This record gives sequence, C-alpha cells and structure tokens, in this order.
Amino acid sequence: MDLRELVEESKASNKEMILEKIENVLKILRKEKKNDLLLIEPKNFLIVVGDLHGDLQSLIFILNDTKFFDSEDKIIFLGDYGDRGSEQAELYYFLLSLKENFPRRVFFLRGNHEFVKGLEVYPHDLPFFLLKKYKSEEVYERIKEVWSYFYLSALIKRKYLFLHGGLPLLNSLNELENASKNENLVEEILWNDPGEIEGFCPSLRGAGKIFGKDITEKVLENLKVKVLIRSHEPVGIKLNHNGLVLTISSTKVYGNLSAYLKINLEERAKNGFELEKLAKKF
Repeated sequence: MDLRELVEESKASNKEMILEKIENVLKILRKEKKNDLLLIEPKNFLIVVGDLHGDLQSLIFILNDTKFFDSEDKIIFLGDYGDRGSEQAELYYFLLSLKENFPRRVFFLRGNHEFVKGLEVYPHDLPFFLLKKYKSEEVYERIKEVWSYFYLSALIKRKYLFLHGGLPLLNSLNELENASKNENLVEEILWNDPGEIEGFCPSLRGAGKIFGKDITEKVLENLKVKVLIRSHEPVGIKLNHNGLVLTISSTKVYGNLSAYLKINLEERAKNGFELEKLAKKF
C-alpha cells in the first residue's frame, strides 16, 4: 500500500474497517510494549512528529517529504493526535494503518490529549468526530484502549529523550520504565512545560508544572542523554534551557508554523541548536 492509497482508504473507512484496524493494532502493541519506556535502536533515520491535533494534511506532507514509504526510516509521534482539527477520525485510521503496515518502524507516545483518568482535557471533540464518521460510540471506547498501550517516553541511549510534555525530577531510567505506576510522574510527563526559571513552579494549564534549566541539567545528566525532544506547545520549533530542550509542533490547526525532525541515529548526538537547524519548517 502506498501513501495515496492509504489516504483514500482512511477517508472511505467505516465502522467495521476501523474496529478491525484497532484490533489488529492492539495485538501488535500488546506484544511490543514491555514497559512505559521505548528504547530505540540507533540505526537509520528517525522522523520526529510533534502534535498533530487532527491535521492529516500535515502528516501527509511529512511522509511525502521524507519519502517514508520508500525507506527504512523509523517515525515517532510525540502525542496529541486528536482534538481541534477537522480530520481527526481519518487521522486515527491513518495512524493505525501505519502501525499495522510498519509495526517495527512506527511508534506512538502518549500526549495529554490521550489522557488518563482524572486528567481529562478541554477541548476534547474527538468523540464527536469519531461518532460523526463511524456512527458508533464503540470506536472511541476502543481507541481509549489503544491509548493505554502508548509509551510515556522514548530513549536513544546517550543521545535523546523523547516525551510529550516535560521533565519531572528523575534519577534513573527505571522511573521512566515504570512511570504509569506513579500518577504524579504521569501528570508531569504529559503536562509539564520548560520555563526560564530555576526549580519548579505551578503551571497556568491547571495540571503539571513549569520546570527550570537546573531541573533539565540534572535529569539529563542522571539519564545520560544530551537533549530532551518534546511537543505540547504550538510553537513550530523552539529551544529552551540553552539548547537542552527542543520543542516541536507539527500541526497547522493553530494557523502557525509547523515543523518535523529527521535525525540520523548513527551519527553522534547533536545539541539542540544543531537539531533546530536540521528541522524542516513548513
């Protein structure tokens, strides 16, 4: 299946098709996921996609631009797949199809819009779009089951840490491997934002915290990685903490600049300033 065929199938999909797709992907995810931290093998290239929020067209652009279907590249999504955009149902079908067709190359992180109980978000119009297209509340319930198998973070050893929101005060990788057992860790991973402060301060989001440069320096040193790559903010691309934190957003639903990364995993670890130059803005 090529990109054009997959787009057409996503737009023509019905309830039976997406429920079958969900079941197939759940089988893959159940077998794949060992804990909450995904370890990525440092081979070939990795495409990094930030928040999409129902923006199927931006994802199509990224896959075309990177020639993903004609490569061995991996791709990681940093969360926030639904809510806000107009093609949320089609995007979910498309993402599930990517995982089904390329199970060892496509990986999903959980964002705050793939919420856990007690941390619901607003706006959350994904159920409306799924019901409108598939005429069934069952689809949304099954998609929530899929969320439970998304990773909370990913790591390329001695190079990069990936997550949706931001850093809690972490001492070891073991905390990330078992993060789902700690509600506070989950909240901070999904909701935190970097700020030019010291330590932590409350977040205006109403969940999570703002974390400062000293926290970033300490955690990256503890985990032995160079850069945190995250999403969660509609900024296109930006740096914080003297290049130790890189934020990337890949959706155009806010009407702003979008970006993605393509990183050669076999090269030395780049700093945030080098990664920012590598980013493709669109």
